[in-house]
Amino acid sequence: MTMMTPQPLDQQDNEENLVPHGLDEVAQPLGEGPQPMEVVPAENTGTVENQANDEPQASRFTWNIENFSRLNLKKVYSEVFMVGGYKWRVLVFPKGNNVDYLSMYLDVADSATLPYGWSRYAQFSLAIVNQIHSKYSIKKDTQHQFNQRESDWGFTSFMPLSDLYDPNKGYLVNDTVLVEADVAVRKVIDYWTYDSKKETGYVGLKNQGATCYMNSLLQTLYHIPYFRKAVYHMPTTENDNPIGSIPLALQSLYFRLQYHDTSVATKELTKSFGWDTYDSFLQHDVQELNRVLCEKLEDKMKGTVVEGTIQKLFEGHHMNYIECINVDFKSTRKESFYDLQLDVKGCKDVYASFDKYVEVEPLEGDNKYHAEEHGLQDARKGVLFIDFPPVLQLQLKRFEYDFVRETMVKINDRYEFPLELDLDRDNGKYLSPDSDRTTRNLYMLHSVLVHSGGVHGGHYYAFVRPTLSDQWYKFDDERVTKEDVKRALEEQYGGEEELPQTNPGYNNTPFKFTKYSNAYMLVYIRVSDKDKIICDVDEKDIADHLRARLKKEQEEKEDKRRYKAQAHLYTIIKIARDEDLKEQIGKDIYFDLVDHDKVRNFRVQKQVAFNVFKEDVAKEFGIPVQFQRYWIWAKRQNHTYRPNRPLTPQEEAQTVGALREASNKTHAAELKLFLEVAYGPDLHPIPPPEKNKDDILLFFKLYDPEKEELRYAGSLFVKNCGKPNEYIKELNELAGFGPDEEIELFEEIKFEPTVMCERLDKRASFRFSQIEDGDIICFQKRRLPETVAKFRFPDVPSFLEYVRNRQIVHFRSLERPKEDEFCLELAKNNTYDDVVERVAQHLGLNDPSKIRLTPHNCYSQQPKPNPIKYRSVDHLLDMLVHYNQISDILYYEVLDIPLPELQCLKTLKVAFHHATKDEAVILNIRLPKQSSVGEVLNEIKSKVELSHPNAELRLLEVFYHKIYKIFPLNEKIENINDQYWTLRAEEIPDEEKNLGPTDRLIHVYHFTKETAQNQVQVQNFGDPFFLVIHEGETLVDVKARIQKKLQVPDEEFSKWKFAFLSLGRPEYLEDSDIVTNRFQRRDVYGAWEQYLGLEHPDTSPKRAYATSQMLRLDHYVWMATV
Repeated sequence: MTMMTPQPLDQQDNEENLVPHGLDEVAQPLGEGPQPMEVVPAENTGTVENQANDEPQASRFTWNIENFSRLNLKKVYSEVFMVGGYKWRVLVFPKGNNVDYLSMYLDVADSATLPYGWSRYAQFSLAIVNQIHSKYSIKKDTQHQFNQRESDWGFTSFMPLSDLYDPNKGYLVNDTVLVEADVAVRKVIDYWTYDSKKETGYVGLKNQGATCYMNSLLQTLYHIPYFRKAVYHMPTTENDNPIGSIPLALQSLYFRLQYHDTSVATKELTKSFGWDTYDSFLQHDVQELNRVLCEKLEDKMKGTVVEGTIQKLFEGHHMNYIECINVDFKSTRKESFYDLQLDVKGCKDVYASFDKYVEVEPLEGDNKYHAEEHGLQDARKGVLFIDFPPVLQLQLKRFEYDFVRETMVKINDRYEFPLELDLDRDNGKYLSPDSDRTTRNLYMLHSVLVHSGGVHGGHYYAFVRPTLSDQWYKFDDERVTKEDVKRALEEQYGGEEELPQTNPGYNNTPFKFTKYSNAYMLVYIRVSDKDKIICDVDEKDIADHLRARLKKEQEEKEDKRRYKAQAHLYTIIKIARDEDLKEQIGKDIYFDLVDHDKVRNFRVQKQVAFNVFKEDVAKEFGIPVQFQRYWIWAKRQNHTYRPNRPLTPQEEAQTVGALREASNKTHAAELKLFLEVAYGPDLHPIPPPEKNKDDILLFFKLYDPEKEELRYAGSLFVKNCGKPNEYIKELNELAGFGPDEEIELFEEIKFEPTVMCERLDKRASFRFSQIEDGDIICFQKRRLPETVAKFRFPDVPSFLEYVRNRQIVHFRSLERPKEDEFCLELAKNNTYDDVVERVAQHLGLNDPSKIRLTPHNCYSQQPKPNPIKYRSVDHLLDMLVHYNQISDILYYEVLDIPLPELQCLKTLKVAFHHATKDEAVILNIRLPKQSSVGEVLNEIKSKVELSHPNAELRLLEVFYHKIYKIFPLNEKIENINDQYWTLRAEEIPDEEKNLGPTDRLIHVYHFTKETAQNQVQVQNFGDPFFLVIHEGETLVDVKARIQKKLQVPDEEFSKWKFAFLSLGRPEYLEDSDIVTNRFQRRDVYGAWEQYLGLEHPDTSPKRAYATSQMLRLDHYVWMATV
């Protein structure tokens, strides 16, 4: 698992990577001066975790690095210190790991000598001590599962080198740097020998790449027996395919979880979701997956005996209400829910979150409620629950969008949740007056789903108590372990973990580590429904066809297991014959003689005598033992694989096992043989001809250039001293030619990495031409000069070259990237020009340089983001290779100008806003890359109608319906990004050109307020703009100018509210307020976080182009390696 964990927010100025240092050069321990080492182990208290997991053992290591500024090494290791019985050391890059920051990591000191599969987990912090003022020391903490692949972990950008080397800052004193490392180690289970079924009675789920979040959810649902029983009772048939049926795939998965002894794969289920391999490497949103899965099952259950199960288990109802204070008016709306999202930030526990959920929001002042005929009224707004479901799913809002930092953050605050949850507390304060008070809403905690890591990646697992007993289990992908209540509850609260520092000397502060592992979803079961939900589920609940299908799968799996367990007692013998060569050459293969995976194989006990085995072959092929002769295959230095020599009588007298060991130096479990059989005139087997040292067995292939076909012709024994022209008659007979047909011969030498097939001199002896047993001779009719031009591949070498390099490429239009449009047969060694010429020819295009190609991403099944530059690749193969895979897809575009010319230009998509017209005009401006913004604006002027001839333009960068930048006229356009940001051009109003010394140019944005679970969020929409405000000007004056500018009718405009917004928080303004008093900053062009907000419904007509889309935070996707 790779976990990208951000440092605590109070220490994080900008995002930094916690990564292995990733360099290969050998570092040396610091050699200059004394290096005092202080390592003080903390007391080891506590019990065993996971049968092998001790409580954390903690130590602090202090390292004085002397003569620091004179170090000439790229990286430096500390001395080795011990924590938790393991060897550690600190790794420092004094001049930075390719960055202008000090880089510092914790390293497993003996990683090179540890056994295969080793793993150790540590929480740790690294610090540079400020030797003048210790409170300014810089300390960063994280956690990591160290293993063979990632034996060091830490901070590439720990602190700026400029600060470190500044003598006034206090980090480098007397040319000495003081490093502190606090390390806490948990011992982990031996993953390789642990048996989950044996230890716990349960099995885990295999991780497909990044599916741990799904595994934790599936295990939680599985251990709700009523849910599992309903899944089993969904009607499926023996003809259904699990890949296309979510119910059957889930039934199969749950059956295996219930009855198998080893971890279960989820590929069938994810394929039934419609996911491809790439989707399995994306961490999707857990809440969304839960809802989608339940919706799918709910739909499939309609009209069946289990209809309504999802609603019965998970559906509750709440009432949204607005109640006027001074008049008799109340508005209510009933809504259902399958789960509840509870705030973590600012709440100490689940009860505090429920208190916040039902908190009453006053609607008063500028925020009064419009109560139909009663007009604007003071009111109370809130939520109360009508009923809670038997199974209560609580989603904890651990991930939130930080509007200050404009990024997603993880909330690692301490947040407690009880074993028993009483939602009737305080006389049912969470319940609406209409709720059924006879139902006791007392719940027991069933499951705790945990996220370990940061916002950019991590790992998911679940703690479950399946029968609601005191015994908890941890379901962590393939591994299931027994846990106690402390591990399931207290250790998943989050917050900070404090470990004692027992060093009586220097710096006796305790170790503090942020807990990056914490609960993000809780499942409670109502006590009164416990017996119904925690019910018995056995085989009688499972459909007969499903039991039969899965029983057969289990038997096949058991057979494979036994087969594998007994493999050391057997040898696989693969027998290739002439019949196999005839069947395969020219169809499945063209090079060498046979694909051994497609020939008859025999599983023979090793102690069986080979001569006895020959009798089995006689029965199988109808070839009497006396007519069989076997040849050993040999792999040659040129990577070809050919029959090398016949078995001797002494070898055939051995056992199968002894023969395999003697003949196969690679110790593979297979013995590959060629069975030579001679036939008489009556086509019956005859004894093989006697072979002496002068006889050579050759194999022949026949090529027909007219049909472009290659086939196997047969084999012949020739004399070493003989010449090819002495065997022309026999070869013509093999080919079915007349006895006097003139033929040409070629020796097939090799095909990797390139084809080597050379003409064979018919007048030279086989010995002179270095021909030996097992060699392949290709032949064809002699080419006449007048026929050569008729054929694409007139001879054997050209045909084999073609076969070796041919590639069918599927071309798709970049505008329709899912649809194959046409296919072309090309060659992997085709040049860039060859490829675009063939595409242009197919499309009927005269100028191939107007074709632009884009390669295919084999993992995402999408076009790569960047097209292929003109002649930037040598061959077709370079266009198709994606990491270690070769694609067969390319995307094409037809350009309006040649690609070399286009590459020298920059195309910008600009929306032009006319001073008086509402419609925006979309322009594609194409200019040389070194052009300036001023030249872009001049180009725009030539294409649009202006309000007056001397109008001046400006170019803006707009995102989130906010103006982020006004481009200087001299800025080069090469680096302007219009892919994610909207570029807007507009006329500069005259009033902005003549700003007085006390005038302000402010941002004005439209916004609405949205309430979700009693949290108010500001959402911007529409077109932002600038406005000049004058000193002393009141809001009523500003409103009049805005109404005139936007041409809003009086009736509609009277409903608008005006607010000063700073960092997303609105402060509503009165008509008499002096607007300039709110806008004191002079840096107006960068002040998008302070603006005048116009609050009104988003009812304005949409422009003719799509504005930037808001981020979908509910579908935030993290990339990770889990």
